[in-house]
Amino acid sequence: MRRFLKSFIFAAKGLVFAFQTQLNLRLHLIAALSVLLLGWYAGLSAVEWTVILLCIALVVALELVNTAIEVLVDLVSPEWNHKAGIVKDVAAASVLVAAVIALIVSIVIFAPKIFVNAV
Repeated sequence: MRRFLKSFIFAAKGLVFAFQTQLNLRLHLIAALSVLLLGWYAGLSAVEWTVILLCIALVVALELVNTAIEVLVDLVSPEWNHKAGIVKDVAAASVLVAAVIALIVSIVIFAPKIFVNAV
């Protein structure tokens, strides 16, 4: 049981490290908070909330994996290396893809609510 509880402490340390060192993670969290507030204001349905929360989780999780990959690549290849750069670029691309999809999902969910209320 102690080992199980320690795993949460280690995970929290990783989250704190990423939050303190990764500007993109902080920006994603600000965007997530903005979407959550907009969703509360717009009165999203349970399905819409589920989709929004899954998109937020996907982007944040991939940002954390990207951070781990960057730290690992820096550890094993401290000097510049073309292939190390490719690894970092591909990891960053995964976050970009998830963020773009999250943006599209947000537009699909929020646009009808904004334009119906605006008319």
